Amino acid sequence: MIRLKNARVIDPSSGLDAELDILVEDGVIRAIDRPGSFDGTAVAESHDLSGCVVAPGFIDVHVHLREPGFEHKETVHTGSLAAVRGGFTAIAPMANTDPVNDNAIVTRFILDRARSANLARVYPIGAVTKGQKGEELAEIGLMAKEGIRALSDDGMPVMNSALMRRAMEYARMFDLPVISHAEDAALSKGAPMTEGAVSSLLGYPGNPNASEEIMVAREIALCRATGARVHLAHLSTREGVALVRRAKEDGLPVTAEVTPHHLMLNEFSLLKGGHECVHHQPRTDYKMAPPLRSEQDQEALREALRSGVIDLVASDHAPHGCVDKEVEFELAANGILGLQTTVPLLLELVERGVLSWSRMIESLTVAPARLLGLRDLGTLQAGKPADLVVLDPNVEFRLRREDLVSISENSPFIGRKFKGKVLKTMVGGDWK
Repeated sequence: MIRLKNARVIDPSSGLDAELDILVEDGVIRAIDRPGSFDGTAVAESHDLSGCVVAPGFIDVHVHLREPGFEHKETVHTGSLAAVRGGFTAIAPMANTDPVNDNAIVTRFILDRARSANLARVYPIGAVTKGQKGEELAEIGLMAKEGIRALSDDGMPVMNSALMRRAMEYARMFDLPVISHAEDAALSKGAPMTEGAVSSLLGYPGNPNASEEIMVAREIALCRATGARVHLAHLSTREGVALVRRAKEDGLPVTAEVTPHHLMLNEFSLLKGGHECVHHQPRTDYKMAPPLRSEQDQEALREALRSGVIDLVASDHAPHGCVDKEVEFELAANGILGLQTTVPLLLELVERGVLSWSRMIESLTVAPARLLGLRDLGTLQAGKPADLVVLDPNVEFRLRREDLVSISENSPFIGRKFKGKVLKTMVGGDWK
């Protein structure tokens, strides 16, 4: 039995925000009560967490674990280790592996690897189309039976509207959300950054906001037609936010996520120093899809997260090696690491008063649990699995390369000073 005492316990699922003690036994939360309530109880471990915050284990609905096929970038084990180091007790890997997770065999392989790692809980996301080619539906029913929690061709937007409608109809049958990478590929093709002042200054073709706006509008229209649950991945534009707001006002089952990097960075971040190997070019650690947008978009995303128009935060953890990143900016792969930096970055917004503690934690627990149908997770209620995270909001540290446990190191936040750190992560009653 484990006792956690004198912590500030914040659990939006039950409205808790108070100094409390928690008792954990046999992998579940046995009781939560006022400080000192369990002083006479025989325990194997007791931790005084005065000054710390305890929250439900965080859930990331958008990660890339790269296995099978790209184990030189990340594996299920190393990605899961990065997750628990970052406070995440459950993660959902996207399907863009090799082979693609478009069938039950690959789904089963990922789940087997996750069981072997025995770190974070892993809930695979299956592909919408075979090979993510946008031509033929994947084996949705068989993957659902094996345990996928959502469908997405993330990184490869499904441009065929009729095919996407059919996918939503199937997804509704299995009560799976369809996660959309909302990007009009014809408008964004060949554009390594957002269309705007910086692309003009540097002479690169720009990816316009309209690329996202058009596809968000299409997904909402198909949601209206099918009744399927639709989730917009990594929203990046104020136009996208406005469309999601209207869809929610209309009562449609539409949800959205935002990444920490789109909350904390914008197009002008690309001007922060040149690449180490390629002179006079932006650092490729700032290259991602969707690209970093304008300051106005950044502010719209922050306000939408604060108000709940954007439901949750997801890291879009995307490991890449030097072969993918140490090249010319326009040739570099999209994406950055995120699992170990998401919480410290969000704590910056809490420190600035942009987000409340409760809203920050809700966006990492209740909302993602609801999206993936994880009814027992994202909460600290008695009788539920003992998945929790311990944070010290006052610890200051500077992120170093050696702090990253991922195989890859592609992060623009190396060297950044943070205030607030994940101290411990518990999954099923075990410290990880």
